[in-house]
Parts: sequence; C-alpha cells; structure tokens
Amino acid sequence: MSFCKTNDTIKEGDTVIIYFSFNQLQPIKVKRGSNHHTKYGSFKHADLIGKKYGSRIQCTQGTVIVLQGSPEMWTISLPHRTQIIYTPNISVITMQLDLKPGSIVIESGTGSASLSHALIRTIFPTGHLHTFEFHLQRSETARKEFKEHDVSDYVTVYHRDVCSDGFGKEDLADAVFLDLPSPWKAIESAKTAIKREGGRICSFSPCIEQVQKTSLELARLGFVNIFTVESLRRVLSIKKYDLPDFDFNMDWLKYKGNGQENENQNDQIDKNEEKPVPKKIKKNFNESDDSDDEVDGSTDATYTAKPINIQPGHTGFLTFATLLHKDFHKV
Repeated sequence: MSFCKTNDTIKEGDTVIIYFSFNQLQPIKVKRGSNHHTKYGSFKHADLIGKKYGSRIQCTQGTVIVLQGSPEMWTISLPHRTQIIYTPNISVITMQLDLKPGSIVIESGTGSASLSHALIRTIFPTGHLHTFEFHLQRSETARKEFKEHDVSDYVTVYHRDVCSDGFGKEDLADAVFLDLPSPWKAIESAKTAIKREGGRICSFSPCIEQVQKTSLELARLGFVNIFTVESLRRVLSIKKYDLPDFDFNMDWLKYKGNGQENENQNDQIDKNEEKPVPKKIKKNFNESDDSDDEVDGSTDATYTAKPINIQPGHTGFLTFATLLHKDFHKV
C-alpha cells in the first residue's frame, strides 16, 4: 500500500488507518495472526485482508472503518517524535514553493515526517525528496516508515547536521525547506543546493526573533521577495440560539433603579407597577410549532461561534524568499 497510489483491497503488510471519528484515527500495520484492540473491542488482522478499503469491520463491541492512508490522515495519526507541521501550514508551503510533479526538494529536518509525506505526494511520480535529520534514531525510523508506506523510491534520508556541515549538494533542488533551531546557519548551503535562479526557500520558525535573523541572512545572500506568513489555526464551534426580539418601547430605567435606593431595593420593581411579561423561548429547537411551551412573542435565530479549547495546530511563522542570482553575495 502506498500513500501516493490507490489500491482497492487490503493486503498483509499494508499500513491502514482505523477511523473512529474525524479527529480520532489510528494507523496499524496489517499482520496475519495479530489482533488489534480498540475502544469498540478487538478484531483480527486476518479479517482485514482481502476487504476493500472503506469497509466497516466488526469488533467485539462495535464497528470501525478501515481507510487507506493519505498524508493528511498520517499527519493526524502519526506517532510524534518531534513537534510536527500540520495540514494548514503544509498547504501554504507546497503552494508558495511552487511544487509540482517532477520537483526536486530538499528538507531539513525530517522530524516525524509529517511534511515529508505531503511533499512526496506533491512531487510524485517523477520528483524526489532529499530529507536531512541530525538525530540518528529519527532518521532510521523515518527511513523505515517510508519503506513501509511504499514511497522509499521517491525519498532519500540523510543523517546529517546541516547547520554545521551543510547539505553537501550543489545545483540540485528546485526548492528548500528549513525547520531548524538556527535556520540562518543553513541558508548559504541551501543557496548552493538550489539549481537555478528563481528557486524558492521556506523557513518555519516558532518565534519572531528567528524570523528576523533568517530574513537578514536571506537578504545578505541575494534572496528577494522575502515575506513572512503567521499561521494560527483556530477552530470555531458553531451553535444556534433563539433570542427574543429587543423591545425598544419598554421603559427599562423604571426597573433598573435610580441608584439612590438601598442594595436590597436597587433591582426591585414597585409592587404597584405592572411587571413586564418576559417572552418565553423554545429551548428544544426540534419542538413542533404547536408545542404547549411556546407563547406569543417573536424570536430571531442567531448563530454564535466560540473557539474550541483543544485543537491540532500551533502558532508558527513561515518565511519565504526567491533566489535572484546564484553568484550574488553581498558583503
């Protein structure tokens, strides 16, 4: 099973995605003789083999759906080895770097390979990704995952610290992506690795101080059209409420108190005055129009939105630039 190609049926050795809900996904590698336990009970891996992707699989206490993997689903479900780049940022990166099938891309660092899978899918089938990771175990794990996902022909993994040792490439890439603690240290080597004028570079940084140093180094080395995009994913919860129409003819001051009464009488209404009758609202929006709880009085349907406290994503700055002249170097 490949994250770039589509297959109809599940085979042994495939990495499949178990779907529980839109933000609850779990990847497993299908192995005959194994069982997998979920919140809906367990199922046998053998029950998956030969089934079509998208099938509903019976567990001991419910059902789950088995999907073919994609870069977007892998981003949600992958095992985190480092902080990852999420799909909203990935979409901006692939667009601004002008990536397409056949592009040659250099990436550093690999990390959990969230962005790597998306880059491979974008440049497939004739492009190639060169990804650099300074941590030995993470580079080996990424290399193993690429092989399991059947994309190893389109990516080469390097164990190398590009900040101190550079990329070791010359006139190779159409675009370079940097996700490093000190990206400005790798820009000169990245410039050498870009194969043509007009090549693009992108640097992801979590704080503005890194952006400032990176932008100064880009300008010094002859990059132009330097700009930064701040990315902050904010998901809103949309709810519908019925609110009573405001009565402009009501004398609200009469019932607010004039401020000279004591605290116990401040919000009270004179018992001799006729109290306004509040309009009742249907709390259940599925009630029929002839419900006994509904009384006369018009209401307006109002939609409200509030942020969800837990959401995938993080604040980050994406700095983009274009190489103007390969031989330009401003002292």
